[in-house]
Amino acid sequence: MNTSIVSPSKPKIIKEDGNKGSYEIGGLYPGYGHTLGNSLRRIILSSLPGAAITSIKINGIPHEFSTIKGIKEDVISMILNLKKIKFSISAGDEVVLTLKKKGVGAVTAADIDVAGQVEVLTPDQYIATITESDAVLQMEITLSNGIGYVSREVLQKERVPVESIALDAAFSPIVNVSYDVDQMRVGDRTDFNRLVINVETDGSITPKKALEKSIEIMIYQLKAIIDFQDIEVVKEEVEGKKEDDKESEENKLDKDVLDDVLKTRIESLEISQRTINALIEANIRTIGGLIRKKEKDLLDVDGMGKKGIDELKEILAKFDLTIKE
Repeated sequence: MNTSIVSPSKPKIIKEDGNKGSYEIGGLYPGYGHTLGNSLRRIILSSLPGAAITSIKINGIPHEFSTIKGIKEDVISMILNLKKIKFSISAGDEVVLTLKKKGVGAVTAADIDVAGQVEVLTPDQYIATITESDAVLQMEITLSNGIGYVSREVLQKERVPVESIALDAAFSPIVNVSYDVDQMRVGDRTDFNRLVINVETDGSITPKKALEKSIEIMIYQLKAIIDFQDIEVVKEEVEGKKEDDKESEENKLDKDVLDDVLKTRIESLEISQRTINALIEANIRTIGGLIRKKEKDLLDVDGMGKKGIDELKEILAKFDLTIKE
């Protein structure tokens, strides 16, 4: 009986319309539609970087419970409107923008004097209305890049200047994300999953890029924990061996280099395909896992003979490593 799980198809575009996109991943093993869909949805919502206003400073206003002469809205109402503005920062982590408007009329996001690396994605967003000809609305707006949601209390402690008003910051560039799962035929089976992911962004990132980035984040997080037990044990053994041997320092691997070597996948080594297949069947997938085994244990592996052992010893010697006797 075949015990392997087939791989799904690559994502394909179903529909893209401005900041909205729908994407399909087919051929998922039964149950994997919801497993993958829910994981990607959570990453898309929580882990993609974006820009948000973290504080404002209004001339002559000490706190958010104030009113400004000649301005229709109080400060709290203006803050709520400012939070609705969507920005994109192409360079740097923090930028200070200015807004100065005088005379009767509406104030919108288009009145903000932006720096070269900043783009206002919602220029028509309403901020306030000036009701008197001699009234002036003048403020500094601190715009920052970040991930997720950060409360004003945290921002107040970390980086808000004196006399500025800290704002809760929702950095996510995602407006909405959802997914649907239905069944599809693969070979003779009709219970495989088809996953459709729907993404809507604020315009600072395309929906396709948001999906691609979330997949990269998931892969990076999972790769970080592959073979973690093998790596931890082998590092201790190799470093103990270094102490006992007392060999010259230049013949030893740098610790960072050693970490990378131990994570090296078996299939990437310059050894015969027969040896690679034998090791993978024995669940030995990295150099770290390999050097934990004794020579007699490796000889018991199906498909592994003396010639295969010599082949492994030769390749390990290039990394100043060896198989246990």
